[in-house]
Order: sequence, then structure tokens, then C-alpha cells
Amino acid sequence: QDPTAAHYMFQDDPFLMPRNAANSRLYSLSKESGKNAAKYIIKNFPQYFDKTLADPNVPCLMPETFTPQTEGVSEEALKERIHLRRVKESVDLFDQLVQAGTPLSLETTNSLLDLLCFCGDEESTSEKEEESKEDLEEPGVNASEQKAPRRQFQRGLQSSGPRWRENNHAERIFKIMPERNAHSYCTMIRGMVKHGAASKAYDMYIDLLNERHKADVHTFNALIRAVPYLKERFIERWELVKDFLTHMTQQEVQPNLLTFNAILKTLRRCGVVGRSMALLVIKEMEALDIEPSLATYDHLLSIFYRGIDLPRSGIVSEVLDEVEKRSFTPQDPDDANFFSTAMQVCCDLKDVKLAYRLNNAMEVGDNWKFLDVDRLNGYWSKFFSLLCMMEQIEFVLKWYKEMSFSFFYPTPKNILDLLQALDAASQLEVIPSVWDDVKQLGFTRRHEVLEEFLSLMSRDQHPEEIQLAFAKCAEDIRAAHEPAGREQVPLEWTGSALGSVVVLFSRAGRTQDAWNMMEHFQKTNRIPTEKVMDEFLNCAKQTNCPEEAIKLVKLAASLGLPSSQRLKSRTEEEFELSETQK
Repeated sequence: QDPTAAHYMFQDDPFLMPRNAANSRLYSLSKESGKNAAKYIIKNFPQYFDKTLADPNVPCLMPETFTPQTEGVSEEALKERIHLRRVKESVDLFDQLVQAGTPLSLETTNSLLDLLCFCGDEESTSEKEEESKEDLEEPGVNASEQKAPRRQFQRGLQSSGPRWRENNHAERIFKIMPERNAHSYCTMIRGMVKHGAASKAYDMYIDLLNERHKADVHTFNALIRAVPYLKERFIERWELVKDFLTHMTQQEVQPNLLTFNAILKTLRRCGVVGRSMALLVIKEMEALDIEPSLATYDHLLSIFYRGIDLPRSGIVSEVLDEVEKRSFTPQDPDDANFFSTAMQVCCDLKDVKLAYRLNNAMEVGDNWKFLDVDRLNGYWSKFFSLLCMMEQIEFVLKWYKEMSFSFFYPTPKNILDLLQALDAASQLEVIPSVWDDVKQLGFTRRHEVLEEFLSLMSRDQHPEEIQLAFAKCAEDIRAAHEPAGREQVPLEWTGSALGSVVVLFSRAGRTQDAWNMMEHFQKTNRIPTEKVMDEFLNCAKQTNCPEEAIKLVKLAASLGLPSSQRLKSRTEEEFELSETQK
């Protein structure tokens, strides 16, 4: 792979390649937005796309037909609209058939329930067809804590999807069904869990048991995921999970991979109880010969590596032993979270060797496909921060050159970490090239980044060539503090930033630029330090500018600085002054 190339999803054009993480996200979303806009036009204006010019016509290669072909009020027309996922039309047609007294088959009614429970009374779109991710994260808890705060989890299982309304179409149709089978109950339970009505789903499960029906494995998986919303105390959550597993045994329902992943996901929100039971769940998977997915390992790491007191790297090392051997295929929506979670664990443990192992595992087979654009940037950002902290500077710069603007776009934190690594290795001469990257990334208005650059560049004296390069960086920083347009607010000067720029200009022999910056102290009501004034006076001496030295003395006197008398004495001793200047 070309390390200078952007992600393959972007256009190979300099003006259409992203410059930073924000641009990367914007461009990728705009591309998907264009696809969705095209789908919307085709769906809502099919009359403009009904011409078939292919000869011979191959139906499987033609665009899919989204317009209902069956007219009238009939069960066949209802089936067609359900197949096309037209929620409102399907409900209206169902009501017409019921009012006309037309008997409907149980299979058709169940299909309508499937559609309503999946879409949540709203029209199906490509965005809503994907399962929304459930945030089952629990804040760090003390080992002695036995009760989980519940208020923050009342947002529902699917916060990004539609909510389950009271007496919605699904509930209404379910109540008027003359006959209900296990599929009817299971569909309602899964729909309620999906759209955040966990307590209703549990009540529906009790009704299913009372009617002597059996639930399927997918329904049990949904109920297990809903456990944190049904019980508050950690031990009560685990007891309810065990009850569902007992019911599965009684109903002869064989658990699958998603069952155990749902259990582990629930244990993530069971505190110390989860940590005590997680490994037993993994052993049970092995006993049933169920191979874990990446989501299994993601939940396991989240259970054990959370909070301040992190355990040793034994568990994550064992997980990597397994992950390194395989090329995984997607089996669970949470599979995509593993590599980001594992890299965060490596950062928390400050273990760069584990990070290298994880990165090698990510490159095995198709494992890299689990990292989309956003996750990829977060993954490499964490990896790079760890390298800056733990690795030698030669390797840090090597990875930086290969990764930046290709694998990921450095964040302000990554830049600060890199600057600290350069400082620790005494290689500040690399700063100008890093500053060029900062300009490309658009971080020239970040106060914390500018302050760090100026602090490192102005701290020590360097050879003339490096000082000239530093002065160019200071010139860019000065430009960032000046108004560039009507809508852009100029940055506010701080005393330390002003002093650093003066020092950098002075050391580069740019006396006039340094004095222009000195005047900003009075304009912005800032006080220059003695180091800043001494550096400026040294510059004036080297360039033989007694006028600038006199201006400095006058500035110090006008600001009422105690060092003004010392500066006056230095000026009289070190400069050849005329009678007028004296």
C-alpha cells in the first residue's frame, strides 16, 4: 500500500482528498449521502426509470422494482406491500381487509408484525435497516458496589431508532389477531426489545409461557440483552440471565454464538459479578464447541479492563493468542469494536509489545475490514500515542511517516504526544516539518498546540539554520493571530505566546519583526518577562540597532517594570549612542 495515498473510498484528486479527520468523515458521509439521495429519487419517482433498453432483457441485472404491481384490496396486495417494506400502505390495507371481513392467514399477519416490529411504525430506509449499536457500557464501579445506577440507561436499547409507542400498530394488530402462535409472540418480544420497551417485552414473554408456547433462540438473545433494563442490582441481573438460560434448557433451545455474546454484553454491566462469571461463560462456550467471535473478545476485555485498578496483561495476552491465529468473518454487529477496544487496553496498560501483536493480528486475512474509516482513525491514533510514550524516537518517526495522512489523520493530542517525544529525545530540529503537517491538518488555531510549539522552540538556543526555520514557524503562528477574513475571529494573544514569538524572531536576527511583536504587549495589556527583553536587546546589539534598544527601554518604563533601569544601563554600556539618544 502506498503510505502517501488516502483511503481507497476517496477520489484520487488533490482537491477531493481529506486533509484531516473531520474532512475524512465529511467526505465519506457525503458519498453515502449521495447514494441515499439516488435511492430516494429512484424509489419516489420510479416512472422516470421504467425503460428497459437491454436486449436481451436479463431481469436479475435490472434495477429492483419498488412500485406495487398488484392493485385492489386483497391479501396478495398486502403481501406485496409487506415485501416492499411499505409500512403505512401495509397497515392501511390490513385495516381495509379487516373492515371488509376478509379472513387473513396467520402467516401474512405474522409477516406484517415482522415488518412493524422491525421498522417501529416508520417507513423502512437503508439507514434503519442496519441494527443500531447498543451502548451497554457501564461507568467504572467500585468492587464493593452492588447496585447499578439506572437512570442513565433509561434511554432504551436502541437510542438512535424509533421508540416503541404505547398502543402502536403492532400492539393493536396483535390484540385483534384471532389466532396467535409462538412466532407472533417472539416477533413482538424482539420488536419491543429493539425499540426500548424492555419491561413490555418481559411481560409479553410471560404471556408466551402462559399460552404454553416456546420461544426461539433469537428471542432469548433479545431478552438477555434487555436484562440490564429490567433489574437494577448486579446480582439480580445475573439471576435473571440464569433464569432465561434455564428456560432455554427446558424448552430445548440450543444456544448459539449470539446467545453467549448477549450474556457477556450483559455482564459488562454487572460490575464485580460480571468479572467473576465471565470466564465461566467462556468455558461453557468451549464445552458446547462454539467458536468465539471478535465481539466475544471485545466484551471480555471490556469486563476486565475497566476502571482505575487495571489487572495485569494476562487476559488480553491470551485473547491475542487466539485472535492471531484466525481470519475472522462478521458474525455479530459488535465484532467491529474489538480492535479499538483492544488498542485502548494496550494504551491503558502502556504495553507497546501487546500493541504490536494486536496490529499484526489486525493484518491477518480480512481482519482489517472490521475497521471502518472512523474506527480506523481512532485505532491508529491510540496506537501512535502509545508509540510516542513508549517507543524510541526513530521508530516513532518511522511510524509517523508511514501512517499519517494514509492510515489516519493525527489529532491535536497526537501532535502534542509527538512533540513531547521529540523533546524527550532532544530532536527538536524535526519541529518545522511537524508544523507543516499541522498547517495541513488545520490545527493552526488550536491554543494548546500553538503554545506547545512556541514553548519548545523558544526554550533553548539552537544553531542558526534551525533558528531560521523556527522563525518561519513563528511567522505562521503570528499570521494565525491576525484577522484573515470577515467571519474569522482572530486568536487572542497570551503573554507566553507573545514572548515566545519575540524570542524566536530575536534569535533569527529579525529585529523589526521582534519589535512589532513587543508593541503587542502594550496593546494587549501583557507584561514581557526579563528573558524576552534580554533576548530582544541581544538581537538589537547583534544587528547594531540602538534605536530599537532605546524603544525597549521606553516600553519597559511605560509598563512600570523594575527591570527598566537595568535595561537602560545595558543600553548605555553596550551601544554607541549619540548625544541625542543619550
